[in-house]
Amino acid sequence: MENEADAQDIVQEAYLKMWNKREGLTMISNPEAFSVTLVKNMCFDLLRSGKYLLQKQCVELAAIQEQSQSDRSEEKEQAHRIRQIIATLPEPQQQIITLRDIRECSYEEIEKITGLSAVNIRVILSRARKKIREQFNKKKLS
Repeated sequence: MENEADAQDIVQEAYLKMWNKREGLTMISNPEAFSVTLVKNMCFDLLRSGKYLLQKQCVELAAIQEQSQSDRSEEKEQAHRIRQIIATLPEPQQQIITLRDIRECSYEEIEKITGLSAVNIRVILSRARKKIREQFNKKKLS
């Protein structure tokens, strides 16, 4: 048993079972061995029931949820920093990075909106991503 409270509950239950059958215990040749076997079997029953596994999974799930909440707040902070960096980019880079990476427009759609060729869009997008990456890592290190 990994959980001390469950172990104590099982021992208490074993005492109760033995107390309820106290008259029959006089026929048992080795009461100590009987008690150990009783507790061992009760532990196996608990493990087989799935209750113990379910409780353990709930505890692990709560820990994962707590961790994922902190991950989400970190992601929100990173997204905020990236939006701030995008706001400092030259207008064409802001527009193209927003259309492609935020609004998920295709290159053809961006061509129609901006009037730029696909080659120009790729070059501007590449430069914008590079600048964002550099600024993000620069702020990350400081």
